[in-house]
Amino acid sequence: MAPPDAQTDAQPGTRPDPLQVATDRLLRAVDALDDAAYAGPSLLPGWSRAHVVAHLALNAEALAGVLHGVIEGRPVAMYPGAEARDHDIDVLAAATPGALRFRLHAATAAFADAVTTVPEDRLGTVVERTPGSDRTFPAGAVGSMRLHEVEIHHADLAIGYTAADWSPDFAVRVVDRFAPQVRATLVATDAGRTWEGGTAAPTVSGTAAALGWWLTGRGEGDGLTSDGELPGIEAW
Repeated sequence: MAPPDAQTDAQPGTRPDPLQVATDRLLRAVDALDDAAYAGPSLLPGWSRAHVVAHLALNAEALAGVLHGVIEGRPVAMYPGAEARDHDIDVLAAATPGALRFRLHAATAAFADAVTTVPEDRLGTVVERTPGSDRTFPAGAVGSMRLHEVEIHHADLAIGYTAADWSPDFAVRVVDRFAPQVRATLVATDAGRTWEGGTAAPTVSGTAAALGWWLTGRGEGDGLTSDGELPGIEAW
């Protein structure tokens, strides 16, 4: 059985899968870029658009590798190490735009294949991000993890797709994920949701998308209001 948010073909009359929709949208956007645009800056400091595309490809490959390890009953960390991950992104980002596009398409296809073949009784298998790391996750979480990567980094490409284009459900999911990491009460004015931050915590209000974008360490809190100083957020 596929994990939540797995990339699968929707049957007639069913709700389209969020990850498949987001992935298809990303691939169309990347394919439509002029070759010269890959060298342009993304919204992530120090990263070009090519770096973002390279990361998205390598992330899909890493998650597919994790799932193959789960299927085969052998532990496979997502990345061999933080430095190796960063090095691989730099190397792939230097490839031609055509090679980057090919790698991204191949990686997303490999991920889609792997995510649909994990036995249901292995979805709880705990996987390490890097060997010996305390950052772990269950195999059943990879669909949700990949959805966050695709949607957030699509916006990072700075090619017209922004957090305001996220679906309401996804925007709330981003806030759900990152709200515990900030000491503030968060109010999503368009979703009727509040995340309590504790006594004396400032209250930060705005749309779920604006909150989510800020919580990932992006922007300057545009579109948000606060009754105190906005807490500093480290980029995700």
